[in-house]
Amino acid sequence: MSFAPSALDGVLVTDLSRVMAGPFATQMLGDMGAVVLKIEAPGGGDDSRNFAPPWWGGESAYFLSANRNKRSVALDLKSPEGVDIVKRLARKSDVVIENFRPGTAERMGLGYEALSADNPRLVYVTISGFGITGPDSQRPGYDVLAQSMGGIMSLTGVPDGAPAKMGVPQADLITGLYAVIGTLLALVSRERTGKGQHVDTSLLEGQVSLLTFAAMGHFATEKPPRRMGNRHSSIAPYQTYEASDGYFTVAVGNDRMWPKFCEIIERAELEKDPRFATNPDRVDHIDALDEVLRPIFMTRRAEEWVQRFDAGGIPAGPLLTVPQVLEHPQVLARDMVVEMEHPTIGAMKAVGNPIKMSATPARYDAAPPLLGQHTEEVLQVFLDYTPEQVSDLRTRGVIVQWRPQEAAVT
Repeated sequence: MSFAPSALDGVLVTDLSRVMAGPFATQMLGDMGAVVLKIEAPGGGDDSRNFAPPWWGGESAYFLSANRNKRSVALDLKSPEGVDIVKRLARKSDVVIENFRPGTAERMGLGYEALSADNPRLVYVTISGFGITGPDSQRPGYDVLAQSMGGIMSLTGVPDGAPAKMGVPQADLITGLYAVIGTLLALVSRERTGKGQHVDTSLLEGQVSLLTFAAMGHFATEKPPRRMGNRHSSIAPYQTYEASDGYFTVAVGNDRMWPKFCEIIERAELEKDPRFATNPDRVDHIDALDEVLRPIFMTRRAEEWVQRFDAGGIPAGPLLTVPQVLEHPQVLARDMVVEMEHPTIGAMKAVGNPIKMSATPARYDAAPPLLGQHTEEVLQVFLDYTPEQVSDLRTRGVIVQWRPQEAAVT
C-alpha cells in the first residue's frame, strides 16, 4: 500500500453510480487519493458485475476495469433505513456522484436540493444519458445510444460500409472524464466561495463536444461530414496503410514533412506533382495519392516502414493489438500496467492512470471490491454505528456484509 501524499487526500466521495461512466469517474478520483464509498444494491450490486464473460476470480472483468480504490457498501435503497444511511454519509461527504435516470434521486430524497440543504458545501454530480432538462431527459442512456445519437457513429467506419461504434465504450468514458473535470472545478470553486454546487453532464453532450472540427466543417459548408475510414478529412497522407506483413500508420502533419516523406518512399517526383504539392491538394486528390502509395507500401514489412519514417522524422507507428499494447516497453515504462492484490484473484493486473503528477502521484491501494466487502467497516468508522446496530440492519436485510468464506476462485 502506498502512503505517498495524494492530490485528493481528505476528500470523501459517496458513489451512487453504476456501470461505466460514473464508476470510471470515481475510480479516477480514488486513484488521486479520494476515499470512495461505492453504494450497491444487495444481491446483484452494480449492473456491470454481471457484464460477462469474461470472468476473473468469480468477478466480471468489465466491473474490475472501473472500480479500484473503492469501498463497497451493499445497501437497500428501497428501505427508509438505507436511504437514511446515504443521507448521513452525504452530510459528511465532499462529493456525491449519481447516474440515476433524471428525477429518480429526487423521488428517493437523495437529490441535490435535499442533500445540499444539510451540507451546503456538497459537490453533487449528476451523470445522465441526455441531460436533466430537455425533451429527451427521460430517455434511458447507454453508450451505444450516445455514440449513435451524438454523431460520432456517423463518422466512424469505411465510406461505403455501415456506421460503426468504437471498440470501447468511449461515450461512457468521455462522460466520466467530464464528470471528473466538473468535480474538480466545483471543489476549486468551493475553496473560494465555501459553497458546493450541482454538476450536470451527460453522454449525449460528451459526444457532441467531440465533434469539434467535424461540426465546424458543417457550420462552414452546410454539408454533412462523411465517413472516411482511417483517412483524415483535412490532412493527407494521415492514415493506416497495409505493408507486406500487416498494417502501420503514418502522419504527414504538415507540408514541411512532404518532401522528406517522398524521399523515404523513394518517389521524389511526387513532391512536385501538382496534385500533391500542398496539403489541401493532397486531400483533394486523396484517392489518386492512395493509388500511388498502396503498392509502394506493400514492398516492405510494416516494421521497416516505421523504422524508415522514424529515422526521417516522420511520425509513424505499427498497428498494435491489445496484448501487444499491454506488453509494449513504452507503456510499461509509463506505469500504464499496474498490479494489485484481489481477494479472489490474487495478483491482478490493471490499466494504470494516465495522469502523472510529480508531488501527488496516483495510488493503487485497493483492488476492486467484492460486493458489500466494506459495509460494516463504513457504518462503524464513518457513521459511528455500534456492532448491535449493524447486526440489526444485517438481520433485517438493509445491509449485506461480504464474508471471506463467500469468496470462490473460478
